[in-house]
Amino acid sequence: MNLLDILQKPILPSGTNFPALLRDWREDTMNFLRHDVPKIVLVLIASYVLTRLLHAIARKSAEMHVRKLPSGVSVQQFRTVTSVVTSVSVFIISFVAALEILSLLGLNLGPMLASAGIAGLAIGFGAQTLVHDFINGFFILLENQYDIGDTVRIAGVKGTVERMSLRMTVLRDDDGTLHLVPNSAVQIVSNTTRDWSQLALRVTVAYNEPSDRIIKLLHEIGEAVRHDPAFENDIVSDIQVPGIDRVGNGEAEYLMLVKTRPNKQYAVSRELRRQIKGCFEKNNIQAAGPAKIYVMDQGTGKAS
Repeated sequence: MNLLDILQKPILPSGTNFPALLRDWREDTMNFLRHDVPKIVLVLIASYVLTRLLHAIARKSAEMHVRKLPSGVSVQQFRTVTSVVTSVSVFIISFVAALEILSLLGLNLGPMLASAGIAGLAIGFGAQTLVHDFINGFFILLENQYDIGDTVRIAGVKGTVERMSLRMTVLRDDDGTLHLVPNSAVQIVSNTTRDWSQLALRVTVAYNEPSDRIIKLLHEIGEAVRHDPAFENDIVSDIQVPGIDRVGNGEAEYLMLVKTRPNKQYAVSRELRRQIKGCFEKNNIQAAGPAKIYVMDQGTGKAS
C-alpha cells in the first residue's frame, strides 16, 4: 500500500454515526472541564503557593539568622545548607504535583514509574562520581571543614580556597596555579589557617656556647617581637623557648614556638630571623658552621 492509498483511506470505518460520536466527545470534554480541570488547576496553584512560601521562608530565615550564627558556622555554610534543603523540598513538591496531574489525566502510572525506576538506576550507575561529589560537598559545607580564604591541603594539592560549591573546590597555590578539585576526591582535609597557626623556629649555634645565655637571648628577642606594635596583633600568645631540641656534630639546636593568627606566621618568622641574626652578631654568638641556617617548620594549631 502506497502513501496515496493511505491518505485516501477513511480514518473512521464506514457506517460510523458522526452525530453520536461528536456528542460523546462533547460529553467527555465537558466532564473533563467540569470535574478534572478544576482539580488540575487546584494542584498547580497549591504547588506554586507551597514553592513560593518555601522560598520566602528560606530567604527570611537567612536574613534573620545570618547575624546570629553561632561560632564555627559561616554565612556561606548556612546559606548553602538552606539552599540544598529548599531545592530538595521544591523537587518533592513538583514530583508529587506531577503524579497527581497524571493520575487526573487518566494515565496508568504503574508502567511509567517502573520505567522511571529503571532509567534512574541506569543514570545512577553512570553518575556515581557526580552524586559522590554532591554528597561530599554537602558535608564539607555542613561541617565547615574549610571556607573561602582558608589555606588547605586536599587531594594531594595545597593552596588557598578561592571558590567552593557542592560540585568542586577551587584552589590557588603559591605559584598561581589554579587547581579544580572534585569534592569526591577530598578524603583528608588539612586546614592550616583554622583558628591559629604555629611555627617552630629552630636556631642552631655552636656546641660550646652557654645554653643559659642562648635561651635568655632568645627569650629577649621573643619578648621584643611579641610587644612590637607591628606584630603584637599577629601573635596570639607569648613566644616559648623550651630549650635545646637537639645536640650533635658540634652544634646545639634551640627551639622557639610561636602561635600566630592564620597566615601571619611568615612575616613573624622573618622578623624573628632578622632580630636573631642581629642579636647574635652583637653578642658574638658563634654559629655551628658556615653552612648552617635557621630553619622554620610550619605546623597548624587546629586542623578540621
